[in-house]
Amino acid sequence: MELRAGQVAVVTGAGSGIGRAMAERFAAEGLRVVLADIEEPALDKTAAGLRERGARALAVATDVSERSSVDALARAAYEAFGAVHVLCNNAGVGSGAEGRMWEHDPQDWQWAFAVNVWGVFHGIQAFLPRMLDGGEPGHVVNTSSGDGGIAPLPTASVYAVTKSAVVTITESLYAHLKAEGARVGASVLFPGPHMLRTGLWDSHRNRQHKYAKSRPRRTPYRTLAQWEAAMRDAGHEVRFTPAEDVAELVVGGIREDRFWMLPPSEHSDAQIRARSQSMLDRSNPDYLERFILDQ
Repeated sequence: MELRAGQVAVVTGAGSGIGRAMAERFAAEGLRVVLADIEEPALDKTAAGLRERGARALAVATDVSERSSVDALARAAYEAFGAVHVLCNNAGVGSGAEGRMWEHDPQDWQWAFAVNVWGVFHGIQAFLPRMLDGGEPGHVVNTSSGDGGIAPLPTASVYAVTKSAVVTITESLYAHLKAEGARVGASVLFPGPHMLRTGLWDSHRNRQHKYAKSRPRRTPYRTLAQWEAAMRDAGHEVRFTPAEDVAELVVGGIREDRFWMLPPSEHSDAQIRARSQSMLDRSNPDYLERFILDQ
């Protein structure tokens, strides 16, 4: 798909991190941008920054876990600009789950699925019919994670399961669009190849009351700074991928109609091969052994 000035991009989770970087990158291409986020102060700040640089930007406070909220986002986008060409279902949360899987608070599962999975589906249903009816080229980008879509991260099982679901949703969407001969493409995004400095680590700051934990957390939430310090103390090199690099990957992937928005990484490639080979061999998932040993 050719990106041109005057087109419209919608980005959820645009108040910070990857979403903000994508919105800024689309604006730099001359696109009009609709920014959505549940965290209104961050959302308004990002939109104001874009406007100061001359971009056409609309900020819409949105809870992607609520279908009515995403429908309102779609109405606002079409009322303001008359079309949508790029949809980035990017909003996501960590789960805050702790302990073994069978010990997880069901509310952690409910919250993560509501945002990470239902949020993507709500975006597809609210926007895609209108995008198809418009008859113009378009593209949908759904944000997954290497911790789920490439190889599961058992130590963060709730998050990993939801991000694995995003991959399958996007594969199904791709197949359905191809079957329709649609001018709208689909991609799944794997940010990386290294850790990113985003607000995912303290997602609980925006946790809706209806998804509040049913019991107190046993241990305090660990921040990204604490995790980084622990890794360095253990002698591990810690590298971060700038969010701007992820946004560049997205723009390039849309232009090339690339389904797998997956940055080059020997580590990721090794994980993909190990998992695939285990399936082909019908063997036990020995690639998970390092997580078992870490417990």
